[in-house]
Amino acid sequence: MKTQNKIVYVLLIVFFSYTLLFSGFIYYSISNYAFTDFYKRLEIRAITTAKSQLENESEGNIIRELRQEYLEVLPDEEIKMYKLPENGEWQGVSGLEKFKSGFIEEILEDGTSMYNDSRTFFYGTTYTTVGKATYLVIISAENYFITHHVHYLRNLLFTSLAIAFVIILVVAFLFTRKYIQPINDIIEKVKEISSENLHLRLNQKSKNDDTISQLAQTFNDMLNRLETSFETQKNFISNASHELNTPLTSIIGEADVTLSKIRRPEEYIMSLQTILEEAEKLDKKTKALLMLAQTGFDGKRQKFNMLRTDQLIMDVKDTVEKIYPGSKISIDFSLLPENPYKLKINANEALLHLALSNIILNGCKYSDFSPVHVALGVSEGKVIVIVKDEGIGIPDTEMKYIYDPYFRASNTKNHEGYGIGLPLARNIVRMHRGELVVTSTENEGTTVQITLPCFFTSQEINEGKAEQIVKAYHKDRNNFLKNQSH
Repeated sequence: MKTQNKIVYVLLIVFFSYTLLFSGFIYYSISNYAFTDFYKRLEIRAITTAKSQLENESEGNIIRELRQEYLEVLPDEEIKMYKLPENGEWQGVSGLEKFKSGFIEEILEDGTSMYNDSRTFFYGTTYTTVGKATYLVIISAENYFITHHVHYLRNLLFTSLAIAFVIILVVAFLFTRKYIQPINDIIEKVKEISSENLHLRLNQKSKNDDTISQLAQTFNDMLNRLETSFETQKNFISNASHELNTPLTSIIGEADVTLSKIRRPEEYIMSLQTILEEAEKLDKKTKALLMLAQTGFDGKRQKFNMLRTDQLIMDVKDTVEKIYPGSKISIDFSLLPENPYKLKINANEALLHLALSNIILNGCKYSDFSPVHVALGVSEGKVIVIVKDEGIGIPDTEMKYIYDPYFRASNTKNHEGYGIGLPLARNIVRMHRGELVVTSTENEGTTVQITLPCFFTSQEINEGKAEQIVKAYHKDRNNFLKNQSH
């Protein structure tokens, strides 16, 4: 059975059962009240009739006038009064034998008694006059509340139940369709995704923090990890064989040529220098390849800690200036939030340092050491880092290849590089559940925007829980380090 049908049946059973019980309760209460109320009406009529007919004439006239004015005549109303002998032997009184067995005895014993025979209700009581004469007053009438009002109520409830059933069925169907459809959409979309099109992503119709959005976001995050890991593994062997083979071929060729005959010492020196340069290139490429492979989302090896981004940017600036002493890096902290907890992220410091260093180094290198601007800000629970240079930019037609390992734009021939930095940086940012966006215009410059989630939620910061979390975090971390040292 489909999940949607199960939900419809469950909702239908629950709401219809509730409606049925509620209707049954109303019907029972009204019916019970109708019985009690009607016996009360019979009692009033029995007492007023006895008083009007058995007491003195003046008082009787007043009661008769009141009865005629305020008490309507009930359907098939009949009132009988029987004078009891002084010895209490009622069996000798004519006309009492037609009533239900035990009815008269109960009246004499308890003072009142009542019963109903189909639609006709009987009420009996005793009445003692001023002259000490005792009478049995018995009144009977048709209970029109039962025959008309309650029956009408019963029909009305059955009609309401039928209408409620239809309404509940329609509402349950529409309700389940509305909430199941996004899941069905996700299932259909997931069926389209395979190893050939891992770039596809699920649509997130709503950014609200609901279950469906979280499910789509979680699945997209998983696809990001799978795509990166898959591409990394797919490209690693071919790239490694190609990139490593070139310097190896050069080294072997240079060695073969050098050893082909006896040469002068200076020729050996030149040959060894060439071999050394190629070996150094080989070493750099090997390290870059290994680093790129390690960013394939191996969550077991990368450890994440609480990290403050403004401090990270300052550390990266120092590193870049050591590598390129002539670099001109300007840091813009004018958009920093007042609350420093908004700057904290959950990150692997070494990897994120490497990613930011690569991006800023590229900015310095491809702008021929013109000023590179780095800005830091916070918006809606996200830390945003923007790196902007005024360099050679990237041609529009080549933008789609910028994340391919070893790809270098056509206008970078005069700049040294391996085409590893940007895909490596994107992999690292994705590991941190962030986003890296590159916009560029040829001969005008390139802007790289990195968005990373804050360590704390807005609610934790607004409610002042961030400080407590930091204390607990450092306490746990210190305990962990102590245990590691032992």
